[in-house]
Amino acid sequence: MTVDDKLIEKLAKLSSLEIDDSRKEKLKSELADIINFVENLNEIDVSNIDATFNTVEGGTPLREDISTQDLQRAKHILEHAPKSEDGYFIVPKIIE
Repeated sequence: MTVDDKLIEKLAKLSSLEIDDSRKEKLKSELADIINFVENLNEIDVSNIDATFNTVEGGTPLREDISTQDLQRAKHILEHAPKSEDGYFIVPKIIE
């Protein structure tokens, strides 16, 4: 894969970033180095390695989901909130 001006423009548009012309050449070089490194991974022989879906032997231990009420903790949290009223957080309205 080659990194050219067209690819840089596309990435800038997708990421909603403005990239200065003075920075584009350095960015092209950095992206090419990253792509070359990732392409090196294709050369690794993994045919003798079993596919795994979990890095923890035996899976992830689960705990029972038990609901508890800690009124003092809730009161402490609300005391440190910027705005609260009647046990609830007051936040700016985001939907008109």
